[in-house]
Amino acid sequence: MGRVEALRLILLYAHLIGFALLLGGAIAQYLTGKIRINPAMLWGSVIQLVTGIGLSAPLRDGAEPAPAKLVTKLVLALLIFVMVFFSRKRAEVNRGHFLAIVGLTLLNAAVAVFWR
Repeated sequence: MGRVEALRLILLYAHLIGFALLLGGAIAQYLTGKIRINPAMLWGSVIQLVTGIGLSAPLRDGAEPAPAKLVTKLVLALLIFVMVFFSRKRAEVNRGHFLAIVGLTLLNAAVAVFWR
């Protein structure tokens, strides 16, 4: 395994941790009954955005994802980050807004998995 592949795998690992923080934090918060943005969700969205940008760099030999897929994932990640960041200090977040964050997070993962 070369250095570039090791870097890609580290970024992918961190990206999955960001997903786990974002989705896990949202589910944990939803189960408490008080719907708000918690630090795990904020950090998860930041990690997802930063590592996603890193993963979109042309690090592989000819096996790059389609540009349309990368743009779609970037737009979804930016939407999630903006929704989380600007709602983080509210005592309680609108239920629809919160569920939209969860839905966009799941949609972003679906794009990653199913778009070939």
